[in-house]
Parts: sequence; C-alpha cells; structure tokens
Amino acid sequence: MLKSLKQKEAALSKKRRFRKTLEFVSQTLPAGSDILDIGTPNELSKFMATNGYKVRNTPEKDLDFHPEIVRMDESFDAATAFEIFEHLINPMGVLQQIPCKRLYASIPMRLWFSKAYRNKHNEWDQHYHEFEDWQFDWLLKKSGWNVVRREKWTNPALIPGFRPVLRTITPRYYIIEAVRTQD
Repeated sequence: MLKSLKQKEAALSKKRRFRKTLEFVSQTLPAGSDILDIGTPNELSKFMATNGYKVRNTPEKDLDFHPEIVRMDESFDAATAFEIFEHLINPMGVLQQIPCKRLYASIPMRLWFSKAYRNKHNEWDQHYHEFEDWQFDWLLKKSGWNVVRREKWTNPALIPGFRPVLRTITPRYYIIEAVRTQD
C-alpha cells in the first residue's frame, strides 16, 4: 500500500512541477516560441511541446565532456534547462555555451533535512550539485547571465512522516528567467 501511495505521490509531484514550470515560462515566452531545451528529450520537454512550444533538445552526449554541443546552427527564442544543472559536474561550461539571449532554468534546491539525491542503480540519475538559490544565481552571473525573475515552490507530499511535513513548508524547486549579459 505504501508503494502505491509513493507512486501516486510521484505522479502528482511531477504534474505539479510541470504545471508550475509552464505557468512561469508562459508569463514572458508565448506559446509557439522556438525553444532549445538543454538535455535529451524528456517528459517535461514533451509537455512543453504539447502546450504549443516548438522544442528541440540537444544531442545525446555527455554535457560535461561536450558543453559545445548546446551551440546550434539554428536560431531559438530561448533556451530551457529544467532540472539538469544539478546532474553536471561543470554546469558553467554549458551555461557559457548557450547561444540564446534568454534562459529559463529550474533546479531542485538543497534541503537541510535531506541528503543529495543519489541513485545507485543509474549513474546519470543522481545529483552532483544541489544548490541553494544564491549559489545558483551566482553560478549564472559568473557564466554571463543576469536573473530577471525568480520563483520558488514547495513539493507537498501525501506520505505521512516528518520529512513530508517539512516538504510542505520548505521550498524545493527554484526557477529563474535570465538574460545574457553584455560582454
């Protein structure tokens, strides 16, 4: 029964995250815009496409070793990077290579009551970084981006326990809109 509850909670959490992300982006980037989504095709990039955005993902290569692959020959209205930078050892390399003038990015924030996410069965599905908001802002600034808008939200859980209660009051996700600074 607990396993079933955890599966339902995971699906509900994903739905909330996707909806909040779409709401944030759509405030300043209209549907129909061309988006370069950093990372391989995923459920969130497909969700953005079903909601009217033209989404193209980067090639399936390790971004730590090949940050230059985000430089596309095409023109895009904006780049998106939803929950990817925490998986990279060197997110600055990718941030510096993004060819767009506008960036929308989200990260799961570091939680004081929970260790960084680690999946021992999948080396790609773990977090090398879990940022605090100020650390992510600093990384963006050092990479040539100026944050113009930001938002945080919680991730309430239906599962009983102390940590789920903390998750209802502690922001878990951080999303930003940034513009490229002038060189």
